[in-house]
Amino acid sequence: MVSHLFNAYEDLKYLLNRGYRKNVALKFVSNHYRLRKEDRHLLARCVFSDGEIETREKKRKPIDFVKGKTLAIDGFNVLITLESVLEGKAILCEDGFVRDLKYQRGYKLSEKTEEMLFLLLEFLSKFHPKGLIFFYDRPVSKSGKIAKLTNEIMGKVGLSGKAEAVNSVDFELKKFEIVATSDLAVINKVKYVVDIPQEFAKSRGIKIKGLKEILKESH
Repeated sequence: MVSHLFNAYEDLKYLLNRGYRKNVALKFVSNHYRLRKEDRHLLARCVFSDGEIETREKKRKPIDFVKGKTLAIDGFNVLITLESVLEGKAILCEDGFVRDLKYQRGYKLSEKTEEMLFLLLEFLSKFHPKGLIFFYDRPVSKSGKIAKLTNEIMGKVGLSGKAEAVNSVDFELKKFEIVATSDLAVINKVKYVVDIPQEFAKSRGIKIKGLKEILKESH
């Protein structure tokens, strides 16, 4: 991290708390401090106004909140973030949600996919949700295969629900009361959100570095 990161954070925070649009404020601060692409990405993903933080804290619920309820899951978002947690490439952002910092566009079906799905679904089965609804982005390669694999593993671990590939995951997720995602556009529109990767990390004793730690290291 460059030494300017902490100052850039403080300036961005100041502007956001005074109502400046994030993309405008971020561009100004990033150009002023000549931030690296990685640092711009970090600030974009993890820094918010105090008002946004307060609102999202009220929406975030612990994993046991899903008992007896239907949980809609942002499939690729949760899988990518869970992988990032296990690889040590995730960060706990200011709004209390864990996000990946892998710069990954889309999702690639790999040997890890089945393993990640088993880990995810076995973990969720401990909290006895009424049903799980997974949504995967249809435009992403092999999304149909991943949805099929998800359905198969759900059956194996004794969970009710379904997984499907859809044209607009965000549109589908916003129809549900409880959603698992770290996507800002969805979080802002739904009533309750569960951060599965963070809850999984807690259950395994995995430490996720927070934004404040990174800023402190750069200061």
